[in-house]
Amino acid sequence: MTTGIDAIAFDIAKLHLPIKTLAEARNIDPEKLEKGLGLLKMTLPDAHQDAVVFGANALTKLITQNNINPAEIARIYVGTESGIDSSKPIGSFLTALMEQKFGEGTFSECDTVDFTFACIGGVDALQNCLDYIKLNPNKKAIVITTDIAKYDLESTGEYTQGAGALAILVTANPRIIAISSEWTVSTKGVFDFFKPYRTLSKQSITNNEDNEPWFGNLEAEIEIHKDQPVFDGQYSNQCYTDRTREAYFRFKKATNTTGSLYNTWESIIMHLPYAYQGRRMFSEIFALDADTPLLTGNEDIADYQTKVKEIAKSDDYRTFVNQKMQPAEPASSLIGNLYTGSVFMGLLSALSHFAKADTDLNGKKFGFLAYGSGSKSKVFEGTLQTGWKEAAIKAQLFETLAESQEIGFDTYLKLHKKEQRYSLLAPSGEWALDRIEKEIPNLMGARHYKWVE
Repeated sequence: MTTGIDAIAFDIAKLHLPIKTLAEARNIDPEKLEKGLGLLKMTLPDAHQDAVVFGANALTKLITQNNINPAEIARIYVGTESGIDSSKPIGSFLTALMEQKFGEGTFSECDTVDFTFACIGGVDALQNCLDYIKLNPNKKAIVITTDIAKYDLESTGEYTQGAGALAILVTANPRIIAISSEWTVSTKGVFDFFKPYRTLSKQSITNNEDNEPWFGNLEAEIEIHKDQPVFDGQYSNQCYTDRTREAYFRFKKATNTTGSLYNTWESIIMHLPYAYQGRRMFSEIFALDADTPLLTGNEDIADYQTKVKEIAKSDDYRTFVNQKMQPAEPASSLIGNLYTGSVFMGLLSALSHFAKADTDLNGKKFGFLAYGSGSKSKVFEGTLQTGWKEAAIKAQLFETLAESQEIGFDTYLKLHKKEQRYSLLAPSGEWALDRIEKEIPNLMGARHYKWVE
């Protein structure tokens, strides 16, 4: 018996800002972003959309497109770093909305929980669900990755924004890809990227020296949450490289692989904050694990770094990138960062690429190098099954992305600042945020959603 991914569905924000438009507004050479980082568009949530909406839409598509019986779904595990509540998980919202759609009580026996570890939370959820299916092969599990990648205006992360969700069906004897039992990990607690609670003194807001209640807040300090992270891009890249390298070579050792590990993989799927991030981070591994290593690891730091940069620009590495890594990149170029969903969108992008090229992948292996800031990397591999091509064609990934609606820079600013009060695209055949409770004390802040025909 094998376990792995049996079906995939997705929901991506339908609005986008061309990267060229952003670059020109920020006085950045567009080619630096388009050709240097592989960025073409960044998708943005409409006024009626949040992480619950994206997750619910992807989940609804997965269930309906694959005729899944809700009674067979034993768990819905969510990977996200875009939670909307510090207590109530997105998974709880999703099961409630699915009962609106499929009937009261249909998900009452379904376990659900959220996994949060920056961009790797969805992979953590997948690993957990795979273990469950191994013990319960007659059940089905679903992984949801849903996120909105939002960065401060004029920050170095602004051009990597994106929004959307994927829903992944995990079963025994899967149709798309069977995931191996061997996983390796590298973890180190760092502050390369995080979303802290910020605080302001109440006095600085009210100009009142006495700690008088302010909108129900009795504390002298007011906590403020921002979707935008605190991050150090250069340090985060180094953490990404270090964790991934460590997990990679641990996987090679755990699988007793002789020779180059990456040459056993038909394609390499990595977390892509921007489309070319993976190829930029992998050059060191390419050099160290070549059949004839290009680096010994004994060079002094300056010489080592110089050689890595030279290798990254070499014809051999460029050829390797085009063969092993490029197929996973195009969707990222058109969407932006999906945080927890990035690595899974890379998989779908690669499958769509190979399906269009009519490549025979049956029995071939894909290598997965996942990363989440904070920081952690996991490496695993999967073997393509006979249903992968049908699933890729059915997904209509790039056909769907081509329908995205372009917006202008001024509209982008209004959406970012949450000044846009109404939806630019009226919801149709999808979930939408209906309202947030502002009057009933015991429900203050509760978010209510509805299905819009």
